[in-house]
Amino acid sequence: MAVGLLGIGYGFYTAPKDIKEVEQLLNSESHGSHGEVKHETETETTHAATAENHGVAHENNESVAHAEHEAHLTHVLHQLQNKPWAALYVACIFFMLISLGVLAFYAIQQVAQAGWSPVLFRVMQGITAYLPVGSVIFFVLLILCGLHFNHLFVWLDPEVVAHDKLIAAKSGYLNFPFWIIRAAIFLIGWNLYRYYSRKNCLAQDEAKDDSFYKKNFKISAGFLVFFIVTESIMSWDWIMSVDPHWFSTLFGWYVFASFLVSGVTTICLITLYLKSNGYLEHVNTSHIHDLAKFMFGFSVFWTYLWFSQFMLIWYANIPEEVTYFVTRIELYNLPFFGAVVMNFLFPVLILINTDFKRISWILVMAGIVILLGHYVDFFNMIMPGTVGDQWFIGVSEIASILFFLGLFIYVVFSALTKVPLLAKRNPFIEESKHFHY
Repeated sequence: MAVGLLGIGYGFYTAPKDIKEVEQLLNSESHGSHGEVKHETETETTHAATAENHGVAHENNESVAHAEHEAHLTHVLHQLQNKPWAALYVACIFFMLISLGVLAFYAIQQVAQAGWSPVLFRVMQGITAYLPVGSVIFFVLLILCGLHFNHLFVWLDPEVVAHDKLIAAKSGYLNFPFWIIRAAIFLIGWNLYRYYSRKNCLAQDEAKDDSFYKKNFKISAGFLVFFIVTESIMSWDWIMSVDPHWFSTLFGWYVFASFLVSGVTTICLITLYLKSNGYLEHVNTSHIHDLAKFMFGFSVFWTYLWFSQFMLIWYANIPEEVTYFVTRIELYNLPFFGAVVMNFLFPVLILINTDFKRISWILVMAGIVILLGHYVDFFNMIMPGTVGDQWFIGVSEIASILFFLGLFIYVVFSALTKVPLLAKRNPFIEESKHFHY
C-alpha cells in the first residue's frame, strides 16, 4: 500500500500541467502515436512559409492550422492528465467489483440452498468485507469526476454537451445529480445486504432454530433482484458512459461475467491459502474442484458474451458501433486480444482437465492469470475513452494495482480473523462438511 501510494503520487506529479509540456513531450518522441503531432507541426511551418510567399490570403490557413494544433495539444493534455486518474479508477472499480461478485455468488448459494458451499461462507463474507471500504473510495472518485478534477467522463463537461447533439440528447439521464444519486443508491443497497446477511449468518451460530437462516434466504432473494437491475445500470453509468456515443445491449451481462469469474477465482485462491496454513479443516478437494469448475464455466460464459458482442457489431458494421472496437483493435491490439488469451484460452486449456482442478499450484497459476486478465479487460473498457492512444502500463497503473491489492488483502484478512471460519449452525453445514463425489 505504501509503495502504491508513492507511485500514485508520482504519477500525478509527473503528469503534464500545460500544453507547452505536452508539446515538449511529444516532440521528444520520434515514433508511434505522436507522429500525428509532428505532422501537424510541419504543416503549420509549411503554412507559415506559404503565407510569407503568397501574401495575406494564406494567413487564414496558418491561423486554422495553428488553432487545430492548439486543439490537438489540449486534447492530448487532457488524455495525459487523465492517465493517473484512469489508472486509479480501473484498479478501484476492479477490486470493488471483485467483492461485489463474491457477494452475488454468496447470495446465489443462499437462494439455491446449496449443500456444498456453507463451509466456504465465512471466506466469502471475509472477501465482501472489502465492499464498504471500496465503495467509499469509489464514491469519492465519482464525486471528484463531477467536480471536474479530471476528464474521465466527457459528458460531465458542459462545453462538450453544448457542442455534441448526441450527448445533449442523453443529458436527461447522463447528468451529474442523477448519476451520483444512482451511484449512492446502488452502493448503499449492496452494502446493506452485505451487512444484514453477515449479521444473520453470525446470529445463526448461536440460534436454537433456523430463523436467521430463513431471514437470509428471503433477503438474498430480494437482493438478487435488486442486484441484477442495479448491476446493469452500474455498468452503463460507470463504464459504458466513458464512451457516451457507443452502447451495447449485452454490456451489463459482459461486465457481470468479468467480475463474477474474478470473484470466484478470489474465493478459490484465498481458500487454498487458508487451507495450506492449517485452516478450513472441513474443506476438501471436492470443494476446490467445484470452485475450479465455476472458474472454468464462468470463463467460458465471459468468452461467449465477448464474442457475441464483438461478432454482432462487426457483422452489422454500423459506424456508430464499430468505432468502439476499431479503436481497441488499432490502438490497444495487445491488451485487447491478450485479454482473450488470458481469460479464455489459458483457463480453458488448463481447467478443462478434471485432475488439474484438484491440484493447488495449477489452480493458483490459473487464478493469477485470470485475475490479471480481467484487470486487463477493465483496462480495455475504460482506457481508450479516457486516455486514447496515450496509454502504456507504467508507474500509475502498477502503483494503483499495488495500493488497492494491499488494501484488499489487509481488509479481507482482518475480517477473516474476527469470526470463526465455520458457519456451524447452517442447516446444510453437515452436508457441506462431508461433500464428496
